Amino acid sequence: MTVEAAIPTEDQLAEAGLRLRVAGGVATITLARPERRNAMTGRTWTVLAHVGQTLPASVRIVVIKGEGPSFSSGIDLAMFGPDGVEGEPSLMGYLGAGPGGEAALEAAIAGYQEGFLWLRRPGIVSIAAVRGHAIGAGFQLALACDLRVLADDARLCMKEPALGLVPDLTGTKPLVDIVGLSRAIELCLTARSVSASEARDLRLAELVVDGADLDRAVDDLVAALLATPPEAAAATKALLQQAVGSDPAEQAARERRAQVARLTALARQGAPGASGPPAG
Repeated sequence: MTVEAAIPTEDQLAEAGLRLRVAGGVATITLARPERRNAMTGRTWTVLAHVGQTLPASVRIVVIKGEGPSFSSGIDLAMFGPDGVEGEPSLMGYLGAGPGGEAALEAAIAGYQEGFLWLRRPGIVSIAAVRGHAIGAGFQLALACDLRVLADDARLCMKEPALGLVPDLTGTKPLVDIVGLSRAIELCLTARSVSASEARDLRLAELVVDGADLDRAVDDLVAALLATPPEAAAATKALLQQAVGSDPAEQAARERRAQVARLTALARQGAPGASGPPAG
């Protein structure tokens, strides 16, 4: 018998600077270090990965937001100091650990990336609700989500190159996919701040709203997404993800196979209209 892993406890979440609420098929993850503008650490990302591994199957929507006036100021720079963040190793300490240090550091980063990658799973739709600053790792967390709703005071910035680093939390591919290679180079290598209005023009935001309306706009979007049957939503998201850079004939074949699978499932369920072709 398989024993399901438990969702992180409130104490584990709090140690990682997170809060989690699951209700009505929606998981709301709050970055909860407002005194540090929701700066994140390695523990934040490994606990995020744990959340992704243990969410109930009933969860269809994941909303990520920040407590206070900022989404996230990015990585807690103490991670690079000699002592690291309390309870966590220094990233630079891996390199002073002798043979195998570089491999250990790469493995640690791979673990951090898992906190971002699960947000792209076909079975969920992930939404970043961004107000204030989303810098570096914070910008990459927003990019890891399927959809981004920004308050009009939002500011996005890929800060890592200005610090002598590279973006390493899975943000480079969605950034290039969304804005194109040339603009991605410009945004990263200048490390300039992108306003909410420019983010909308660059397609980095699906919606920009007044700050006072952010929560309501996200709630409306969640309600609209939940209105679509879950199996159809997951199959469609998977198709759309595969379509990026896909050969048209190959993608058409995927559509056929996915539709046959959906109609077969509907017929087995005896769903209304399963005996004839659906409208549209």
